[in-house]
Amino acid sequence: MTKHIRIAIAGPRGNMGTEAVKLTDRTEHFELCAVIDSKNNGSRLKDIAGMPAVDVPVYTDINQCFQENTIDVLIDLTNPETGRKHLEASLAHGVSPVVGTTGFTEADIEKLSREAEQKQIGVVIAPNFAIGAVLMMKFAKMAAAYMPDVEIMEMHHDRKLDAPSGTAIKTAELIKENRASRRQGHENETESLAGARGADIDGMKIHSVRLPGLVAHQQVMFGGAGQTLTIKHDSINRESFMPGVQLAVEHVVEHKELVYGLENIM
Repeated sequence: MTKHIRIAIAGPRGNMGTEAVKLTDRTEHFELCAVIDSKNNGSRLKDIAGMPAVDVPVYTDINQCFQENTIDVLIDLTNPETGRKHLEASLAHGVSPVVGTTGFTEADIEKLSREAEQKQIGVVIAPNFAIGAVLMMKFAKMAAAYMPDVEIMEMHHDRKLDAPSGTAIKTAELIKENRASRRQGHENETESLAGARGADIDGMKIHSVRLPGLVAHQQVMFGGAGQTLTIKHDSINRESFMPGVQLAVEHVVEHKELVYGLENIM
C-alpha cells in the first residue's frame, strides 16, 4: 500500500513551486497541508491570483506552519539562503526536507548529514530534479574514464541567481571521480579578456549562459583524437522536474539519512 504523505511547499508562487502544487494536487497519496510564502500570511492559497484552486493556509513563518500542521515532508523550491534556513527549521521540527536549491558547500553537506543521522530524519538535496539531467551526469561520469578532456556548458533563464549552476558543479564533481586532475588546453594559453575560458574545476572549464527564453539546458563536450562526444539535456518547461520531485518525496520518508543528488536514489 502506498504511504500517505502530508506535504508543505515553500515558494508556491515561483515557477517550480506552482508545478509542485499541481503535483501534490494530482498525486493520490500526496496531501498538501500548507504553503510557506514570503507574503500573503493568513491567506488561503486558492485566493492568491494565478495560483491553483487548492484550499490550504499560507504562512510566512515556517515554524508556525510546522507548529499548527502535521507535516511529513517540506518541499523547498526557494533560493539558497532561504532554503538553508528552511532545511534547518525542518530538522528542528522532525520534518523531512526535499530541497531543490543550490549553493550548499561540502562543509554544509557534512554538517547537515551528521545532524540528519543523529535525528534519524531523511533529507534530499537535489541540484536538479530532472531525470534526464541526472542521466546526463551519470553518462558524463562514465565517459570521463575514456575521454578526460571535457568542458561543460550550462544555459539557463536570465532570472537564475547563481552561476555556474548546481547541476554543472555536480557534473564536474562526478567527472572528477573518474578523471585524473589535469590542466586542459595549450600550456601557454592566455585570456585576452578575463573569464573568456570560463570557470575552472580541477582543470575542467565551465561556461554559463543566461538568456530569456531558456529554461534549463546543459551539454558536456568531450574531445579526443579525431572525435568529440556531446552529452546534452534540455528541460523545456518546469513540469520536467516533477517526476524527480515525486521520487525524492517518496524516498525521503522511507530513509533516515541525507542524500545529495537525485542520482543516489535512482
